Amino acid sequence: MQNYNPKSKIDVKVRCYKFSLELIDFIESLPKQKSCWIIADQLLRAGTSIGANLVEARASSSRLEYKKFCEIALKSANETKYWLGLLRDSSKADKEKTNELLKEINEIANIIASGIMTLKRKKF
Repeated sequence: MQNYNPKSKIDVKVRCYKFSLELIDFIESLPKQKSCWIIADQLLRAGTSIGANLVEARASSSRLEYKKFCEIALKSANETKYWLGLLRDSSKADKEKTNELLKEINEIANIIASGIMTLKRKKF
């Protein structure tokens, strides 16, 4: 991963996009087993929806709607952490690569959560 400025709204979308690309490569490297297919499907849906929801938030018609899309993105980030942890702890995936992805998704989730907290402090 490259170094990014976590304060930039555009930057978090770029990080999400790059994370999605890395996630796709990671999923392709998983064993071809039924359990991995099922988890990979959930992981791909959750992991790629983070950035998609942030992009959708940008097109929101209100601050409340914007906050809602950000909250959905955060929930997807948390779900992504769950699936990655499950793959790592079941020894179905490379632990080093999984930990790299977990580190990045934790940082992304923290950025999104910080933005949501700022939005909640502001009056609507």
